[in-house]
Amino acid sequence: MKRISILITAMLFSVASFSQEEEKEEKNNLQVFTPSKLLNKGQWDIKWFNGLYTETKQTGANSSDSRDINRQNFFTSTLEVFTGISDNNRINVGGIIEFRSNTFGGRQALSVFSLEDTTSDRKGISSIAPSVKIQPFENIGNFSIQSSIHIPLLESGDEANADGFLDQTAWSFQNRFFYDYTFASGKWQLFTELNTEYGFGDDKSFANNTFLVVPGAFMSYFPTRDATVLVFAQHSQRFGDFEQDNTALGLGGKYQLTDVLNIEVLYSNIVRGYNFQGLGETYSIGLRALF
Repeated sequence: MKRISILITAMLFSVASFSQEEEKEEKNNLQVFTPSKLLNKGQWDIKWFNGLYTETKQTGANSSDSRDINRQNFFTSTLEVFTGISDNNRINVGGIIEFRSNTFGGRQALSVFSLEDTTSDRKGISSIAPSVKIQPFENIGNFSIQSSIHIPLLESGDEANADGFLDQTAWSFQNRFFYDYTFASGKWQLFTELNTEYGFGDDKSFANNTFLVVPGAFMSYFPTRDATVLVFAQHSQRFGDFEQDNTALGLGGKYQLTDVLNIEVLYSNIVRGYNFQGLGETYSIGLRALF
């Protein structure tokens, strides 16, 4: 009888220990599927991200000195769809589509959501981008590269007209390098990104024959399993036939709404810039479904 009691106690202890270990190791999509992590074969990732940038100041030509301007507003809605296709879970394919709505002449920031056609706004689907994402090193699962060809849907020379600017008409070859590191506590995570773009194909576009380099760093803290808060810094440098740069600082948070769906809210402020660079703020919200 004594032996049976000892055996039952040992079994219960083992089950409890296993449950605690499993609970400790259990993570959700916020922690596991960062942009650095590739999808498993047959898995889908759908992200709908919306950003509203509004500015009332702008730097001058070939200058970092700022001047007041009538408010300009630029709204971008991006839909990204990716899926895993390889047995080793190291190749994803997908596409990106962008819709833009911009307003000018001192109109309020939320005017980008107006359905009216005026002489101070432009709107429409501006580009599509077939994309592939790879994990180049088998033993570094938290490093990946995403390559895209952004195809403009606007006619040559139509990026700006009497109603204002919509989007660049140059094609763009984009490579984004992602890397993240989770600290031993599991509460902190550093995510870094290097975005590079080459614009080509339309000599009437400001982005033609230019290179864009955008490094960024994001530090996240997980106060609970379902939530994260973060701060970030990004710098954008364009050089070539047209030169421009800016630096932005921001903060935000993410929350896991369900096992499949999470929400993301971000705020950023462009704190400096050069050569017709707007000095404004961006308010963003995104939904991500991963299944």
